[in-house]
Amino acid sequence: MPNKKRILLAEDEEHLLEAIKLNLELEGYKVSTAKNGKKALQLFKEERFNLVILDVMMPEIDGFVVAETIRLENTEVPIMFLTAKNTNEDKISGLKKGADDYLTKPFNLEELILRVNNLIKRSLKGEELKEFNSYKIGEKTIHFNSFELVNEDESITPLTKKETMLLKLLIERRNDAVSREQILETVWNYDVYPSTRTIDNFILTFRKYFEPDPKNPVYFHSIRGVGYKFTDNQH
Repeated sequence: MPNKKRILLAEDEEHLLEAIKLNLELEGYKVSTAKNGKKALQLFKEERFNLVILDVMMPEIDGFVVAETIRLENTEVPIMFLTAKNTNEDKISGLKKGADDYLTKPFNLEELILRVNNLIKRSLKGEELKEFNSYKIGEKTIHFNSFELVNEDESITPLTKKETMLLKLLIERRNDAVSREQILETVWNYDVYPSTRTIDNFILTFRKYFEPDPKNPVYFHSIRGVGYKFTDNQH
């Protein structure tokens, strides 16, 4: 497989480390491993990765601190926690540290592989999107840098910063459901916890902007119990 995608895997339990590494390699990934947080950070500084998978309870430096340290210098690389710490408080804490996903042990190997594939696919979509600063939906064009929507008749609808950020997130993850946690972390940065209704109102606004028939959306969908999804089969 040309240009293998690279994964940094940090896990102090040797049998588990080897089992996950083997299965990821069978999927075609190149895997670098670390058995403690210090080694994980050293490897991260030396190499470029498409995904980082971290255990939380590790020797030297724990996974939460590793994630925070990575996020100080890299906000793009997807981070997944793979941990026995399974309370809601642990999960929220992990997402606040900048994780994109949180899987608790014991886990299903097939589910892990699916989540890994999704995170890497999303990050590649994000890279594609960074190459341009505008995106066309139907006959309207979003300009992310100037917070503007250029309509079919060339008139301009100003967008708020939150609208622009949420549009960018949904478009980066197009055709995938995006969880409320991901939206909270990326758009609201956990400063304020908006209610579901607040995010719903943004989606309703986007439907007014872009949908030919807002009552029967083709682009912006609410996924009950999960979050939201932007669908665009033209791109």
